[in-house]
Amino acid sequence: MADFRPFRAVRPAAGYAAKVAALPYDVMSSQEARAMCAGDPYSFLHIDRAEIDLPEGTDPYSDAVYARAKENFERLCMGGVFTQDPAPSYYIYRLTWNGRQQTGLVGCAAIDDYISGAIKKHELTRADKEEDRIRHVDALDANTGPIFLAAKADAGLGALLEAWIPRAEALYDFSADDGVRHEVWKPGPGASEEIRALLARAPALYIADGHHRCASAVKVGEKRRAGNPGYTGEEEFNYFLAVVFPEEQLRILDYNRVVSDLNGLTKEAFLDRIASSFSGAALESRQAPARPHEFSMYLDGAWHTLAAKPGTWDDADPVARLDVSILQENLLAPVLGIDDPRTSDRIDFVGGIRGYAELERRADAAGGVAFALYPTQMEDLIAVADAGLIMPPKSTWFEPKLRSGLFVHRL
Repeated sequence: MADFRPFRAVRPAAGYAAKVAALPYDVMSSQEARAMCAGDPYSFLHIDRAEIDLPEGTDPYSDAVYARAKENFERLCMGGVFTQDPAPSYYIYRLTWNGRQQTGLVGCAAIDDYISGAIKKHELTRADKEEDRIRHVDALDANTGPIFLAAKADAGLGALLEAWIPRAEALYDFSADDGVRHEVWKPGPGASEEIRALLARAPALYIADGHHRCASAVKVGEKRRAGNPGYTGEEEFNYFLAVVFPEEQLRILDYNRVVSDLNGLTKEAFLDRIASSFSGAALESRQAPARPHEFSMYLDGAWHTLAAKPGTWDDADPVARLDVSILQENLLAPVLGIDDPRTSDRIDFVGGIRGYAELERRADAAGGVAFALYPTQMEDLIAVADAGLIMPPKSTWFEPKLRSGLFVHRL
């Protein structure tokens, strides 16, 4: 039973949404963030990546960065760039990209649902990344980056949101530089009870993207509880900012791999070694895998198709049957010596948004090999999460990315 409630959003005032909205802080480097914000005083990156307003070379985890983030946020609030709605509300957030739409519900999820497992995860998190966002949330006393959640198709969320849009107040409608259109509506007061009741019937919600932000938000809430032993559970720190999308509207892109060398093997020896687990054939040009358990491989200037042979995966195991697992267990580890892709400096991960030309460029530059994968599917993610298991690293790449800065949840 998911507890997902409306809140009083701090959000851009009229005319500022397109100027404020920014990509998530963790999809770019500090240098890239500086370039994106050159001459732009309103971008939310001044809050999410506040080191860009300090001298180059500043440690992004220094106290000064979190202090500057708070200063920048309060300056924009005092300057009228942000406003806070007077009453709690849900918000409907639609992203349109390449002819596809996904429409989600913005609200606040309960930290108790994460603790109990009603909000299900599929990734491990790193303590250093958690600590960064814990300090950021604490400094601002607010959640700034929404957690990307999914609800199963049978929850009925998509139909309910579509029914409410014609009756809702239109707030924002703009297209970002990457071609993604962002639309936001605020449904009327009568929507809150209906929407909250619908999500209360959902047995679980699933983290699609934002595992570190989610874990950090929960730990901030737990810390606030410890400092307020008389808490009632209704305080804002018991909830965190999230957007729930219907599962059936979401699309996962491929998350590909480039290895910098052949682990000391000649090209002929490498092809001979992988033949025991994969059947292959040469391709005349770039070609995406057509189905699960097929891969496209770029080696020495040419593309090949690879098909995993029966017996190289276990259909009963939701992790072992993932293509990222099949490639790792049957080729990357035993043939190329990539035993731990989390720590190896010989492997690079390339999101499908960058295209196959980027795989070719990186493989050619290193003299190595690239692998294009069939995308992980939403049903795979849900099966892994329902089983209480963890996906291998870099299994999913969601597009389009939610923008930060359109909604802030004060604690």
